[in-house]
Amino acid sequence: MDELIIRQPDDWHLHLRDGAMLDAVAGYSARQCGRAIIMPNLVPPVTSVSEARAYRDRILAALGPDSGFEPLMTLYLTDRTTAADIEQAAADPHVHAVKLYPAGATTNSENGVTDPLAIESVLAALERTGLPLCVHGEVVDPAVDIFDREAVFIERVLKPMLERYPSLRVVMEHITTAQAVAFVRSQGERLGATITAHHLMFNRNAMLAGGIRPHYYCLPILKREKHREALLEAAVDPSGKFFMGTDSAPHPKGAKESACGCAGAFTAPVAVELYAQVFDRLGALDRLEAFTSLNGPRFYGLPVNERRLRLERKAQTVPAPIDCGGDVVVPFLSGETVDWTATLVDE
Repeated sequence: MDELIIRQPDDWHLHLRDGAMLDAVAGYSARQCGRAIIMPNLVPPVTSVSEARAYRDRILAALGPDSGFEPLMTLYLTDRTTAADIEQAAADPHVHAVKLYPAGATTNSENGVTDPLAIESVLAALERTGLPLCVHGEVVDPAVDIFDREAVFIERVLKPMLERYPSLRVVMEHITTAQAVAFVRSQGERLGATITAHHLMFNRNAMLAGGIRPHYYCLPILKREKHREALLEAAVDPSGKFFMGTDSAPHPKGAKESACGCAGAFTAPVAVELYAQVFDRLGALDRLEAFTSLNGPRFYGLPVNERRLRLERKAQTVPAPIDCGGDVVVPFLSGETVDWTATLVDE
């Protein structure tokens, strides 16, 4: 198969940042995706409906009036978030989820929740309203090995949370382990999961063998090959519980290539092409549309996109570093070749 036309995908986990960075990167996602769940971990974080609406306006202004892209906004949970905040968010047409960062787990998570099981009124309000909870599923206990933080989070936090709130709707974001795949499969329709392209493509050797490669460093961190194989099986799973979430996360080059580099892979310039390459090599291109374009809308209760995206087996080079207000952002795999090229089909 050298050409494939699918429903326009959505990105159910996307970082667009703000200011000059937003202006530089937003267009890459809008060229491929109809919608995206926008992460709220700005500085300061997006913690209220009014802040989410203002951020949405900045995103739309950066893209211009003809992009056709719809940002789906989220709120950043803190220890000070109230049930009333959740009720207001659930009533707003532009807020589609809230984000749980365990405090200190990843980039700009310092204001996150210190004990996810202690925010009972917030979790009860989420269960009552049906507003999804997007979870960065890692513990921050320094006694837990970084490669085990996701598996421990499932046992310590997510499993008891779902037992206490049986109707709570949760997305376990950017899963990276066989344990996460098994847990998502063990639950009902209220639990879904996103998978990134880079976790499908690479194991931890790509980051560490033969020299450290900072642009492969992300959180949750790349894992062993057996975990990557479990993710590949999940991506083509007909259950519909797994869907596309790039976790595309741009950082200035200096922040990545430093003595204490930031976590994140900026995959947006060729995000859908990377997924297509993975599915092609699995011999499962017929399942790509479900993963990129159908499963996510079903979980979030939204219609699928009407526009189509054409994927052609036409090699392209991942873009060079991108200017960003006097700094540069390096795309993931910059300068390397991917097998596919994606373009929106003209209406």
